[in-house]
Amino acid sequence: MAEYKVKVTTGTMKHSGTIDHIYVILIGTEGQSERTELNSLGMDFITGKASFKTSSSLGKLLLVKVEKDPFLIFPEDEWFCCKVEVKTPEDEEILFPCYRWLSRGEFVELRAGKVAASEQIFNILFIFFNRWKIINDGLPHITHFKDVFELFAEVRFPLTLELAMKGLVEPGKKWKRIEHMKNVFQFKKTTMSGEYVLEHWKEDDFFGSQFLNGTNPNVIKRCSKLPPNFPVTDEMVKPFLETGTTLEKEMEEGNIFLCDQKIMDGIPTRQKDGNPLYVAAGLCLFYKNPEGKLLPIAIQLYQQPSEQNPIFLPNDLDTDWLLAKLFFRSSDLIQHQTLHHLLHTHYLAEVFTMATFRCLPTVHPLYKVLIPHINCTLHINILVRKLLLSPGGSSLGVEGLMELMRRDLSQMTYSSLCLPENINERGLESIPNFYYRDDAMQMYTIFFLPPASFVTAMVEYYYSSDCDVIKDIELQEWVNEIFTHGFLENKHSGIPSCFNTIEEVAKFITMVIFRVSVQHAAVNNGQYDYNSWVPNGSLLLCKPPPATKGESSMQTFLDTLPDVEDSVKIMSAARILSEKYTDVVLLGEFPEEHFDEPLPKEIIKALQADLSYIKEEIAARNSKLEMPYTYLNPDVVENSVTI
Repeated sequence: MAEYKVKVTTGTMKHSGTIDHIYVILIGTEGQSERTELNSLGMDFITGKASFKTSSSLGKLLLVKVEKDPFLIFPEDEWFCCKVEVKTPEDEEILFPCYRWLSRGEFVELRAGKVAASEQIFNILFIFFNRWKIINDGLPHITHFKDVFELFAEVRFPLTLELAMKGLVEPGKKWKRIEHMKNVFQFKKTTMSGEYVLEHWKEDDFFGSQFLNGTNPNVIKRCSKLPPNFPVTDEMVKPFLETGTTLEKEMEEGNIFLCDQKIMDGIPTRQKDGNPLYVAAGLCLFYKNPEGKLLPIAIQLYQQPSEQNPIFLPNDLDTDWLLAKLFFRSSDLIQHQTLHHLLHTHYLAEVFTMATFRCLPTVHPLYKVLIPHINCTLHINILVRKLLLSPGGSSLGVEGLMELMRRDLSQMTYSSLCLPENINERGLESIPNFYYRDDAMQMYTIFFLPPASFVTAMVEYYYSSDCDVIKDIELQEWVNEIFTHGFLENKHSGIPSCFNTIEEVAKFITMVIFRVSVQHAAVNNGQYDYNSWVPNGSLLLCKPPPATKGESSMQTFLDTLPDVEDSVKIMSAARILSEKYTDVVLLGEFPEEHFDEPLPKEIIKALQADLSYIKEEIAARNSKLEMPYTYLNPDVVENSVTI
């Protein structure tokens, strides 16, 4: 008789055990074992063991099937299975990783953990993750799930956030004074939102700093030549430049920067209470002065210059300039929330998640690398579609938001998603006080850039040659699914549809990890700080941009802002999207032991040491700053898109 000894380990998190019956079946090249129940001490299944005696060897073990059946009439209680360990009659110990929740009546088939990347046995898929859905032509495809309760437990999380602002909301009530808006912050105040932003929101250097270190550091570019549709002259901006210089000279020296919102041109807006809402599609010119401050020096609110579309300047009437900055920031917020946050992180993360579950078995080495970075993404995206794509979310409405995302995806490039190339293409390598760039580049470096980096080391450990990469069918299917369903087979994007080298794999995996962790933190974590104070920029504006100079007042400014009800909704959304929840998994943490080989564990330790060093450097720098940049401190960067 041949004897197999099996041990199944339950997770250590709360409520991970079960009172249900747990069964296993061993499947090998020469046959399979009988269905056998695991023994466990006590009512709550913690760790189970079983012995299998078969008349002959099962051959090479390929799969372990784990099943969960109900115990009497007790209610459902999900069970988290960490791993299955099998000791064969030949004393070989084989690990079958699982790390997932099982519901009553559900089963899972597990592959052995020590399988070469290019070795094909079975392509075991989560059957509920095998369907893509087209949400809208021209947009990335999404999961077919409509409700979070349809998801497996391991990709769900408890989101129970509530914002109670009773007594503030009266439908249609307008703000009478800016000072009245400060009352909202009694419910949640941060150093930035409740103090610094309220005090400095009118200032030009604060306006400029937000395009470097606010929630959308992705749009500003160095300007060496003015666009023909932005006729700024030397005479216009001379008062705002250093004495004795010219606009042309400052452009040559790399001190002039541009933010162009042409992607907003012609985007349809919606109506509220029968009245149209408004967005700008403007251009803003910035000047880096000798003190290193980035200052706005000219704003045009529509793409085509005309007498009804003047160029606003800092020495215009105070409320004219405030309105110009308000409209420009508002369009920037819409682009931030719709493109750089929703599309570039959430939706791409969903594509990465779906492709991983569909194409990579749980024992695939890159599944082990990626699984911490796709945790809970499907859950939050189902919720986000209800929140961010609601008809009343911004001036655009659903139709406008969809059109904006279609335009952006059609021109998205691989280089724009890879941080070093993105920074170089925008000419921002040397602009001072760009803390997003500095912190993000440190993170990117420890993940990708040789000689010592996490992703490169992991990929090189599992793939000994480029030939191994080419032969890995599962890996090739994975990247092709991302190219097909995320970038709609757009070859002009530069997104690869296959891999030919180890370096290509490492670069792409780094892009994926960076986008769902570091980049998401950069565009998400500061939303309440910067975007909850509506005068600093609102997703919704009720009056058109000024068409002539010198006719505005503070009342015009107040009338342009959303009413009290919509202002509270905007603030509530900013708070919810910046909120923290329990069981946060930070970048560099691996709570599930998918790796059993010594070298990958050492690579993980090296990554954690690098992150600890970065944490200390950021803290030391921030201690000297009046306005610290905290959003990419490893202490707050999560492993995945979870909020």
